Order: sequence, then structure tokens, then C-alpha cells
Amino acid sequence: MAEQPVRIGIVGAGNNTRVRHIPGFRAIPGVEIISVCNRTRQSSEQVAREFGIPKVYDDWRELVQSPEIDAVCIGTWPYMHCPVTLAALEAGKHVLTEARMAMNAREARMMLDASRRYPHLVTQIVPSPYTFKVDRTVQELLAQGFLGELLALELRSCSPNFVDRESPLHWRQDRTLSGYNTLNMGIWYEAIMRWIGPATKVMAMTKVVVKQRRDGEGLLRAVEVPDHVDILCEFACGAQGHLRFSAVTGLAPRNEVWLFGSEGTLLLDADTMTLYGGRRGDKALRVIPIPPEKAGRWRVEEEFINAIRGKEKVKLTTFEDGVRYMEFTEAVIRSAQTGQAIPLPLPSV
Repeated sequence: MAEQPVRIGIVGAGNNTRVRHIPGFRAIPGVEIISVCNRTRQSSEQVAREFGIPKVYDDWRELVQSPEIDAVCIGTWPYMHCPVTLAALEAGKHVLTEARMAMNAREARMMLDASRRYPHLVTQIVPSPYTFKVDRTVQELLAQGFLGELLALELRSCSPNFVDRESPLHWRQDRTLSGYNTLNMGIWYEAIMRWIGPATKVMAMTKVVVKQRRDGEGLLRAVEVPDHVDILCEFACGAQGHLRFSAVTGLAPRNEVWLFGSEGTLLLDADTMTLYGGRRGDKALRVIPIPPEKAGRWRVEEEFINAIRGKEKVKLTTFEDGVRYMEFTEAVIRSAQTGQAIPLPLPSV
């Protein structure tokens, strides 16, 4: 029996869309990418030629409204995720949006509310892929009591580079394009939630090291997105967390995640995705092998299409989890701005 055909329109053909999504969709029988709208007509036509996409739009709104497509893949920067998602759902289209989910928690909630108004439509956020390899093994070890009572989590994700004062303003440093998203903080928090659940309180200090950078036109722009972040948090499971993210820690040691329990310890070398563990009585940590059948893999496009065809439900990543990581991201900035601890979830406004 032939698979249900799914016709896709692309809004924003960035690097991840070209490298991951377009090839991923084209590998699935019955799936066709029939239209694209990038930031300029020229770049749209270039993507269309490269991948044999038959139709180019100058305005993403026209693409979203087109009766020729069933689903929209959003590969833009975060500032477009909410408006395109809302328009696509209202037009009766399934939505796969690139991470991070939105600019802030308010937009994320708007997207979640819209998805609930159209429960027959599939919505999915591109998941954080960092820990795919180890997620299942870590989850099983925690469920089996390897750590005993989880007491604390320590995470360090820092660049080994010194401050670069001369590079131009990157879109990730531009709050008008990226919102409250900061470094890879949301990516790691999303992964942590898969293991131990969400945080309930956040305290943070942040630092913008380079106060101004030149934009694409050579004009100086104020930088608001931090270069360095320190976070203390409490998790719903009872653990306490200390997370550090930085782009300015020259010669920093390896990136790693520690899980400390009453009976055991887990260490993830985040640079090599090697998992180590040890329990009370052990002299040192040992490597915990990841069986091939338990190592996760990239299957974002497959999961999205399967959900449309009724074969499975979206797990990585749901709009509900996207709201949780956007609330955490915003709470970090609010705490740094006010000097206060911010409870989670954030109150709706």
C-alpha cells in the first residue's frame, strides 16, 4: 500500500534545513518538497536549483496559505518561528519548526495554545541532538537507582577561546533576532529535562563582555545577549543544579555534565559523548558502554512524517517541552536583571 503523500513547503532554508531537513524529507517515500521561501528571492532560487524544488515564493505568507502543501518546515531564526507557526496552523498545515522554539516564553505559549486549537495538526520542534547517543542509557540508569537519590547536577559548556572583540554581530548576539535565547543554554536544558525533569527555581548572573559590535552594514550595535552565564537552580526532582555557559573562557577544560547521587555518580564528557559512572565503594569512575541498540540517532523528519501519517506521536520535541525550556531561558535573564530568584513555571501575562 502506498504511503499517504505529504507535500512540504520550506520557510527559511538555513544550514540545518539544507544539511538535515531537506535530505531527510527527500529520503522518505511519498514526501515531496514543493516550495521554498528564503530571506531573498535570489537565495530562494539558489536553494530551489540545488535541491530541485519546483516553486519559489517571495512572501512566506503566500507559501503558508498555498493549498498545494500539507506541512511547513520553518528554518528561520527564532524571531520568525511564532508568526509563521501561527499562520501555518490557521491555514491547516502541520508544523516542524527549528529550535529554539521562540523569542520568549510569551511567544512559546502562543504557539502551544494555537497547537491545542488544532489538535488534528502535528506540531514539532527540532530537538537538541547533543545527547541522543546517551539519553536512553542515562534514563535507564536513573530509573534503576544507579545514583540512589539525585543530589546535584553540574554542567559546564564553555568555549576554550579567548574574547573576540573584532568579529561582527552574529544573529545569535542580536536580541531582535534571537530573543532571550543565549549561547547553547536552552539546548542543554532541553537535554537535561529528558533525564531529570524541569527546574522549579532559577538564580543567575550574566555578563556581556563585548558591549558593541558592528552589524552587516558596519554600524555599531549594542549587544544585549550575554557571553557568560552562571546559573543556580532547583529541580522538581529535588536536585540542585549549577550550570555555566560561556563563549569567553580561554583554554577552558573539557565540557562535561556531572550527576551526583547518594549512591553513585555519572559523568558525561560532553566533547566526546563518553559516559562514565561509579558507585559507593568504587575507587574511580569507569566507562559505561552505550549498546548500539540504545544509542539514539537523528530521526526528526521521520518522526514528523510518521506523526502526520498516524504511526507515532511526537516525542522530540513537543511544544509543551519547548515552553518549558523557553520559560527557563527567560527566567535566567530575568534573574540576572533583577538579582532575584525566579520561580518556574513563569506566570502567564
